[in-house]
Amino acid sequence: MRLVSWNVNGLRAGAGSAGLRHLLDSLGADVICLQETKITRNLLEESLAIVEGYNSYFSFSRTRSGYSGVATFCKASATPEAAEEGLTGLFTKHDGAVGCYGDTEIFKPEELQSLESEGRAVVTRHRICTSKQQESTLTIINVYCPRADPEKPERGDFKLQFYRLLQARAEALLRSGGHVVIMGDINTAHKPIDHCDPGDLDSFWKHPGRCWLNSFLWEPDKDFQDGKYFVDTFRFLHPGQKDAYTCWCNVTGSRHLNYGTRIDYILADRALASSELEEAQILSEVLGSDHCPVQVTLKGVFLGAPRCPPLCTRFLPEFAGTQQKLSRFLVKVEQTSLPEKGHMWGEAELNTVRDSKKRRVGPPLKGQGDLRSFFSRTAEAADSARCSPTLNTIQNTAEASGEKLPINLAERTADECGVVGATKGVAKGLGKEPALGVTDGNCGNDLGSHRPNQSAALWKTLLSGPAPAPQCKVHGEPCVLRTVKKQGPNRGRRFYVCGRPLGKPSDPRARCDFFLWARKGNS
Repeated sequence: MRLVSWNVNGLRAGAGSAGLRHLLDSLGADVICLQETKITRNLLEESLAIVEGYNSYFSFSRTRSGYSGVATFCKASATPEAAEEGLTGLFTKHDGAVGCYGDTEIFKPEELQSLESEGRAVVTRHRICTSKQQESTLTIINVYCPRADPEKPERGDFKLQFYRLLQARAEALLRSGGHVVIMGDINTAHKPIDHCDPGDLDSFWKHPGRCWLNSFLWEPDKDFQDGKYFVDTFRFLHPGQKDAYTCWCNVTGSRHLNYGTRIDYILADRALASSELEEAQILSEVLGSDHCPVQVTLKGVFLGAPRCPPLCTRFLPEFAGTQQKLSRFLVKVEQTSLPEKGHMWGEAELNTVRDSKKRRVGPPLKGQGDLRSFFSRTAEAADSARCSPTLNTIQNTAEASGEKLPINLAERTADECGVVGATKGVAKGLGKEPALGVTDGNCGNDLGSHRPNQSAALWKTLLSGPAPAPQCKVHGEPCVLRTVKKQGPNRGRRFYVCGRPLGKPSDPRARCDFFLWARKGNS
């Protein structure tokens, strides 16, 4: 049995042009748990919901569009016997639920509603045959834990409450019998070895998320392990492997230097890890997100259910053919009357139909403008408009003094304005004939070949553009421009930093500590 978990940072982007089936097949797993799908139900497309060879189970955010969301894809050979959305059963209104919700009385009803409203969990229960040829159940919890935003203290409390709810459900499922696996983005690096920059270790271990992981995970060769039923499968097999990260910052390009954190886990109950776990891997070579997939291989095999549970997306009304999408009723359909059966078209009727078609495709009616007319101006009209202010001034001056305006002056004025082909129109307005060699429309190359260079030089003097980026002191390379996005007095200000990827301070390939505020008006 092969299980894969991956935060795809958007299911549409993760699927790419090759399609979702190609992505799922490339992972080669029996059960694939995806997090941060960023899809709400009204935006779920059939190509993402129904994939040949797989059955899928989604959880959607009910608070924001394009936010959070998880999805579990199972091969037909690993079809679950039960599935449900969420951790509390609030959204379970069908048969085929997993059950076993644990003690939720410690949470207020409004807290449970809030914790479940962001689409962060899908639970599936599968029949398996272990390596000892014993049939059992394996319950998989696909979870996307919240992130604690430093600028929003309430989100830190929300994250801890979600951890407690996850623990209550997982331990209740384990007590009911069978095995339990938690897969997903836990959003906390457990140990200093799981973080590229742990900083002060005292502060590191006091992090609330790590305190919860310490109380939840069992570790070999440690005291006070009572009441801990789950293990980190990767550290269970690779306790000392360094630089094993699953998440990197795209803005700083830190993935190039493997400067990240390990926050994606597959947690299994102790009995399953001890008897069935073969391998745990980080698939860092798989691109397409700021996270990479994590994978475990178990010795047993799945025993696929004969029928998918009701939560399966193929049973959703919009995909089952029992209900049309609302967008279908918002499409304008031209109503045409059909002739009765056996009706013979006469010549007069045919002419009437032809005339109506001609009227539909003909020019717009009187009083009705054509939208294209607002985007098309002839070159002569445009050029005359650009040159007219200067020529009108000269003409008015000449008329006031009682003198005639020489035609060569009009030509020179048009040339100085950068107008090609406007001399004829101006000369006609002055009652003169155009000069020889000047034609309507585009003039010859001899007359206007040097005009673009003059115009470009003029614009460059008026609009100098942004100042060139400074070079960092250590590498002598151009810096990159960033913007402060955090709340505070400097929010919105721009600054320059070294353009290299973020990495360890000891790595010569990493960015240096160069910093410079950008000058206003030159950024």
